[in-house]
Amino acid sequence: MALARDARLVAVVIAATALLWLGAQWLGGRAGWDTRYVFLFDLAALAAFIWALAATWRIWRRGQRPGGK
Repeated sequence: MALARDARLVAVVIAATALLWLGAQWLGGRAGWDTRYVFLFDLAALAAFIWALAATWRIWRRGQRPGGK
């Protein structure tokens, strides 16, 4: 049960990050934001994706243990 909950959290983080990042890129282009501000969104999205990758790795490793805990 905990593995499924954690997997759902990772899925939500990945989906929300992708949507927010795409929205920030679009809005930044339309509003003419300075490149450094748009790059800040890139770094935030990269951090979220790295967290999701690490969390996925931990979920996978827990699933490999006997009992899956």
